Amino acid sequence: MVTIESLEFGYRKGRPLFHNLNLTLEKGSIYGLFGVNGAGKTTLIRQIAGLLFPQSGSVYVENRKAENRDVEMYQNMFIIPEEFWVPSVTIDTYIKIHSSLYPHFDHHVFEQIMQEFEIKGNPKLDTMSYGQKKKFIIGFGIATQCSLLLMDEPTNGLDIPSKSQFRKVMASYVNEEHCVLISTHQVRDLSSIIDHVIVLDNGNIRFKEHIEVISDSFHFGIISEDSSAQVIYSETIFGGKAAITKNNGKETEIDFELLFNGIIKNSEQINNAIIRR
Repeated sequence: MVTIESLEFGYRKGRPLFHNLNLTLEKGSIYGLFGVNGAGKTTLIRQIAGLLFPQSGSVYVENRKAENRDVEMYQNMFIIPEEFWVPSVTIDTYIKIHSSLYPHFDHHVFEQIMQEFEIKGNPKLDTMSYGQKKKFIIGFGIATQCSLLLMDEPTNGLDIPSKSQFRKVMASYVNEEHCVLISTHQVRDLSSIIDHVIVLDNGNIRFKEHIEVISDSFHFGIISEDSSAQVIYSETIFGGKAAITKNNGKETEIDFELLFNGIIKNSEQINNAIIRR
């Protein structure tokens, strides 16, 4: 679906943001893209969308060079940016104008998502709250039925019930025909819907694994100071240590924040401990 080869890019001469970055994304997967502020998550999304051009290397979307901005590519790609603008038109007018740009737009799916998000009637978009606007954009994006969805911090601005609605919508309407890349620093918001973890750090991909591989490889939990467990990464907390240890045969819930911190601080040790069957 998406192939990035030897990507080099920087906003300032002599200060590269990406150096020899390589990445492959496939249909049927929801990727969580994590990284510290300034790691380049939004920039990477813009490279995939053809909104920024590589200084060297290539970005392909379904075998089309992203920088060529082919109409066919954009008919099958939708971007939900962190910052967005909506016009002063009603929902129905917006749908009438913009849905025609997407050959597979599903009006029934859109109506169902609006019901799930509790957006009723036909209000003007610019009169809605920020959270309602964001839910509208998310609903529209999913209803386009585009094969590639790029989401930049989609849960920012959503309250707790709305985040739950977002997860339900994603689980209900995203299927094997979609490839979804979600950039976020709200790790817990996405823990139940992503099936791959990607960590971007210092201009490169430091980690990229399937959730099942992570579960097979690691045990997440609290250990005491005198524990004999084989610790891969740990953080001191009240009453002991939050630790990533080698899987002891007992499956545990993935602590995404702990995993992210471990990758940022020692990606080599985390990667070396991965078990691939």
